[in-house]
Amino acid sequence: MFKATPNPPDNDPADSAALDKAAADRALDYYLKPKSSTPKTDPGQLFTLINGIATEALLANLSETLASANAMINDLAFDLDGSRRHVALGILQLVELSGLLANRALDNVDPR
Repeated sequence: MFKATPNPPDNDPADSAALDKAAADRALDYYLKPKSSTPKTDPGQLFTLINGIATEALLANLSETLASANAMINDLAFDLDGSRRHVALGILQLVELSGLLANRALDNVDPR
């Protein structure tokens, strides 16, 4: 009895080895090198805030930062004389007003 034998495939074994290696590399990269979930940021930006921070937490940190700036400029203003002292006191007043605004906004978000 005669059995028909199909012709061998036309593709080169080196090509199939390269395809197998590429598929294996993709599979290993998928499982062993997961994509980073960090968002793309501007490389010129030094500080960033992550998304999803509550407004209350942002305002509380703003209030604390302004209180620190107030203490520093207050200490500096009383070490200066003349027009430099007036400039430092003007900055102190701006920081103090900003602190009052931040605290009022914090009270509006979370009334006590």
